[in-house]
Amino acid sequence: MSERSEGAQPPPANPLGHGPVLLLTGARLLDGRVVDVRISGDRIQAVGTVGSLGPLPAMPGQPTVTTGARIDLSGYLLLPAPAEPHGHYDTAFSAALPEPTGDGPAELVRRATESALTSLGYGATAQRTHVRIGDVHGLARLEAVLTARQSLRGLAELQAVAMPRLLTGRAGADGRALLRDALKLGADAAGGCPDLDPDPVGYVHVLLEAAAEADCPVDLHTNAADQAQLSRVAAALAPHRPRVTLGPCSALPPGGAGVLASAGVRVVCLPQNGGCTGLEGRPIGLRPALVREFAHARVALTAGTGALRDASNPVGRADPLDAARLLAASGALSPEAAYDAVSAQARTALGLAPVRVDAGFPAELLAVRGDSLTGALSGGQSRLVVHCGRIVSRTSAVREFADTVTLALPRQNHPD
Repeated sequence: MSERSEGAQPPPANPLGHGPVLLLTGARLLDGRVVDVRISGDRIQAVGTVGSLGPLPAMPGQPTVTTGARIDLSGYLLLPAPAEPHGHYDTAFSAALPEPTGDGPAELVRRATESALTSLGYGATAQRTHVRIGDVHGLARLEAVLTARQSLRGLAELQAVAMPRLLTGRAGADGRALLRDALKLGADAAGGCPDLDPDPVGYVHVLLEAAAEADCPVDLHTNAADQAQLSRVAAALAPHRPRVTLGPCSALPPGGAGVLASAGVRVVCLPQNGGCTGLEGRPIGLRPALVREFAHARVALTAGTGALRDASNPVGRADPLDAARLLAASGALSPEAAYDAVSAQARTALGLAPVRVDAGFPAELLAVRGDSLTGALSGGQSRLVVHCGRIVSRTSAVREFADTVTLALPRQNHPD
C-alpha cells in the first residue's frame, strides 16, 4: 500500500471468477523450483511442492475454506509482479491527435484508464503517472487521473505525481498555489522539472516544502546534463531521502552517478528512448555505459516506460518486461538485475511493500510463459496477473503455422 493511500477496502467481486482462495499449480520459480502456491485474501498463504497444498486449513471455530480456483501454470514462470514507476497517462495515446482534440475531461479519463489497463495487462499491478498541472488545464488533467484511479480500485494501484512547470518568483505564484491544491486533492507525490524553472534549486526547495506539508514523496524530472546544477539539486534533495526519485538522467556526465549515490537519490531510467513528455527537447536515448555507471556507483536504480504512444515516443509501450529486456539486451545489466529494476526496485520507488513468492508476502504476481527469466523476457507474451490475491488480467498469445510445417513448434497460450 502506498504511503498516502486510504484505509484498506474490500475488493470488488472478481470478474475472472475465483473466490477467497486461489491455488496456482505447477509454476516454475526463478530458482528453478516447480511449486504450488496457495493464496488467501491478498497474501500468499503457502508455497509447497506440486500436489502438496490442499484446501485452506480451518481456523478455530470456522469451517474449512474450499471455494476458489485452481490454475495450472505448467510452462509458466511465476514472478513478483513488476511495477510502472514512471508513466505519463495524461498524454498517452495522443501522438496522432491534433491539438486540442482529446483534451476534454471524459477523453482524459478514458486515456488514463486505458493506459493503466494496458500496463496492467503486461503485469504492472502498481503504477505511477506524472500529470501536468497549470497552464490552461489547471487541475483538469489531475482530476481525470484521480477519477481513473478510483475506477481502477481492486484492479491496480495507481499513483499520481503533480507536475507544475514554474514554482519560483512572481511567475511561479500560480504553480505554488496549484501544487498545494493538487496535493490536497489527492495527488500522491510532488514532482515536475526543475530544469525548466529559472531557479532550479529554488524550485526544489519550494517543492520540498509543499511535500513536507502534505507528507508525500518527491519525484522529479531532469536530464542531469549540468553536473554543477545537479550537485546543488541533489544536496537539496538529500534530507528528504529515501522518499526522493529523480529521472531519467539520460544526459548525466561521467562521474555524475557518484553525486546521486552520495545523496541517496533513487533514479528512474527510461530504456525505451531515454526521454518523456516531462522534459523539453528530443529524447537522447539511454547509454548502456550510463546504466553500468549507475550500477557501479550503487545508485538505487529502477526503470520505467516513460511514454505510451505520445509525442515523445509515438511507438512507446507500457510493458515493464520490455524495459527489462532492453536493459539486459544492451549488456548494461544481467537479466536478473534488469528484472529487479522493474519489480523490487520499482515497488520501493513507489513506497510499496516488497514482494517475494513466499508465504506471508503480498499476492502481487505475474505468471509469464517461459521456462526461465531470459525466455520470459525475450518472448513471453502469454501472461496471468494477480493483484491483491485476485486474477485481474489474462493474456493469451497463440502461435500457429501452416499445416505444411511438420516439426513440433512452441506455442504461447494461457492455462485453462
